[in-house]
Amino acid sequence: MSKVIVVGGGAAGMMAAVFAAENGHHVQIYEKNDRLGRKLFITGKGRCNITNASDVEELFQAVVSNPKFLYSAFYSFTNEQVIDFFENLGVKTKVERGNRVFPVSDHSSDIIGALQRELHRLGVQISLCTEVEKICVENEKITGIIISDDSQKQKQHFVDADAVIIATGGISYPATGSTGDGYRFAKTCGHKVTELFSGSRSDGSKRMVCKTASGSVASERMYPCDRRKKEII
Repeated sequence: MSKVIVVGGGAAGMMAAVFAAENGHHVQIYEKNDRLGRKLFITGKGRCNITNASDVEELFQAVVSNPKFLYSAFYSFTNEQVIDFFENLGVKTKVERGNRVFPVSDHSSDIIGALQRELHRLGVQISLCTEVEKICVENEKITGIIISDDSQKQKQHFVDADAVIIATGGISYPATGSTGDGYRFAKTCGHKVTELFSGSRSDGSKRMVCKTASGSVASERMYPCDRRKKEII
């Protein structure tokens, strides 16, 4: 039995922990917030749109660039499997406009609760209010993590692991804990991280929109210092 640590207790972290535990591993989640699924709680305006019921090929057509990058993810665990997964956990779902899939209750808390119950059933250990400071690497092999479990970060200690799953989310909604920790961890493990730009959320900049041209249009936002940032409309 391998010891697997999951850094981050959001949607990805909880799902990763469930499947790792189902495959016989000893799993522990470390979450810096005081509860799991903090950002998941507000998704879909609090209703939690868990997936889309369109045909997978239709989903690829909605990807602006390089849809092939998502082939393995979409076919390894399809949208139909996502729906079945939550139905089996007792969460009834419904399909609304645009083939968006929501829990019948319209409460994201039901999704979080179902995942938490499954984690408990599988014996996954959960450490809340615990921040991961560092991923430890020795001889090009991950050996564990350094954690701090106090607000002053004065008490730090090492936790060994056979594998570490980074599921810390992106850099959107910092108030929910998405502060880009995973990118920092990836760099320390030798991965190259490209510069990040805002995507589906507004960054407060003004934009110029061309309404008469046909086809795909890239409108330049008005960035006085950086003209490389564009938005696809």
